[in-house]
Amino acid sequence: MSELGHPCDRIEVQQGNYGEKTMTATPDKAWQPLSGLTVIDFSMLLPGPLTTLIFADLGADIIKVEPPGGDYARGMTSHLFAGANRNKRSLLLDLKSPNAGEVVTRLAHHGDVAIEGFRPGVARKLGIDADAMQEINPGLVYCSISGFGQTGPMASHPGHDLAYLAMAGSLSQSGHWREPSRRSSTPVADMAGGTYAAIAILAALREKDKADIAPIIDISLYESMLYMNALRFGFKDDQPSKEHLYPTNDLFTTKDGEQLALTVVEQKFWDNFVLAVAEKHTHFASQMYATESGRRARGDDLMHQLDELFASETAAHWLSLFEQHDVPATLCITPRKALQTPHSVSRAVHIETPEGKVLPFPSIVAGHSPSKKQSPAPAPGEHNMAILEELGFDAADVQRLVKAGVVVSG
Repeated sequence: MSELGHPCDRIEVQQGNYGEKTMTATPDKAWQPLSGLTVIDFSMLLPGPLTTLIFADLGADIIKVEPPGGDYARGMTSHLFAGANRNKRSLLLDLKSPNAGEVVTRLAHHGDVAIEGFRPGVARKLGIDADAMQEINPGLVYCSISGFGQTGPMASHPGHDLAYLAMAGSLSQSGHWREPSRRSSTPVADMAGGTYAAIAILAALREKDKADIAPIIDISLYESMLYMNALRFGFKDDQPSKEHLYPTNDLFTTKDGEQLALTVVEQKFWDNFVLAVAEKHTHFASQMYATESGRRARGDDLMHQLDELFASETAAHWLSLFEQHDVPATLCITPRKALQTPHSVSRAVHIETPEGKVLPFPSIVAGHSPSKKQSPAPAPGEHNMAILEELGFDAADVQRLVKAGVVVSG
């Protein structure tokens, strides 16, 4: 397994056809601030596994406790399971078994943090709720991630990312000047909730260090979107609005069919844009477009003219011209190409593994990233024996647990 280092290390780039660059680097010194922390992860699908992926990338040991059938995400056709479960160990455990309690007890003693993502009430039925686990280990920080939170009339309501976006008001506003609202291909609510859970757990660990209190955390995916919307829109408007949009901050199609993202927001960038195209397109220098209010008032007309402008030349032409004039613009590209750009290669934040490219937690601290030797998402129950031995079960105990159906072979 080869690792890509940080640019502070020795880096060699082989120049070939665009998109075929490769890089080698001396192994970096990984930034692993959560080394020594153990997280017991009962969650599935995306929000909880994202939380524990962040912890895994930063050095924590993640024990992924899966039901006999495994995480639901294992059956999905997308990259979701493989992407969200790197660097974790899998224990296949039937929590519904009447004999599962002895394993749960030892897991609670063993962990520093526990996280679950069931509907409210399910964790209690399984014997892994906060009260049960903190009775075993009062120092265990506990986090529940659910769609609508642990209380309230919708607490047990089913839902997925699209529902949380819709109910929180995110889909009432468009992301484009001329198009109705659409959801992103990225599950924003799931990822926001998972990220906020990670932040909340780190804050809880800090509180535990200061006050010797192990908090119980209740994270709602719905409220995660409310939090984001509060920053972007506030709560005054009850109708679709374009106040958050700019006609010069949108997607345009070039002569060669590429999608170009022009991201002109500040006045200085509009002025730079006008100078960049002034030789052939003087009408953009008109006083009616000179101010933001003027560009907004004539937004539809301005976008029509921008459509004609970008359709007249190739993407390469526009990117070169805008680079010379400090105009913010980029191409819309695929995830595969995103890791092949000169900038991505020079930053060297991703790692080459036998399973493909991996991007650990995107941070560089004191010249080092969290990159390290990566392990792929585990097979169901791949680490049953190793984990049970760590928990203090001997061979006879393990055989008994397997025979009783508490621990399940993958």
